[in-house]
Amino acid sequence: MLPQLKAYETVDSWRQPVPPFALADSSWYIGTEGLSAVLVKTPDGAVLIDGGLPQAADMLLQRMRALGVAPADLKLILHSHAHIDHIGPLAAVKRATGARMVGSAESAVLLARGGGDDIHYGDELVFPPVAIDRIVMDGEVVSLGGMAFTAHFTPGHTPGSTSWTWQDQRDGQPLRIAYVDSLSAPGYRLLENPRYPRIVEDYRRTFAAVRALPCDLLLTPHPGASGWTPAETRAPHARPMGCAAYADGAERALDAELAKQREASP
Repeated sequence: MLPQLKAYETVDSWRQPVPPFALADSSWYIGTEGLSAVLVKTPDGAVLIDGGLPQAADMLLQRMRALGVAPADLKLILHSHAHIDHIGPLAAVKRATGARMVGSAESAVLLARGGGDDIHYGDELVFPPVAIDRIVMDGEVVSLGGMAFTAHFTPGHTPGSTSWTWQDQRDGQPLRIAYVDSLSAPGYRLLENPRYPRIVEDYRRTFAAVRALPCDLLLTPHPGASGWTPAETRAPHARPMGCAAYADGAERALDAELAKQREASP
């Protein structure tokens, strides 16, 4: 198991490695029980999506080597949102590999300051700063070795939250994979938030966007959010959840939290 950080302690599952497993012909899960990291191999190099906690850097590099990806073969790093439990090791991985970091302009600011002055957490959850090399727009396609990754802006959990879709193959058939960012609002102020005035409107737009994604296989930064459990680290998942169900559940949770906050407001 990966060690705890003194400044940021987590549940064990977030630090518990699992054996890498194939999601599709070119896409691999290389994260822990509770935090996703996805490696996509192409003829021109590899792409990493998210990384987990800061202490996962060496694990990720070892997993890549085991799958035949030398450090210099990693060309691109994509990410979901700028929180320590997903961004944590990416500065170290970028230094070790020379890969280019890709993300939204909203996330670039928070990444550059290592998560400081976060809208909801202030300076509580800082991580090693990492620079974005390529700013992408909503709907922009990032290509490598014949694989095309489409960026979908899905703000709410953070203003810069980004989901990614790409097409792979499995069992000789095309497989549309959607890596959809977190849709939760953990302890967030949803009413009259001075730092994020239109947070609820952003969530509503995001739910609609997620329902419309090409989504044969749904992946999420926290595997449990889309039905993956530690005992079922295999693909295809035994009880797959689709993008529409993921968005519907998140919207119900948001509505319940809004009702609580309205009832508690003076």
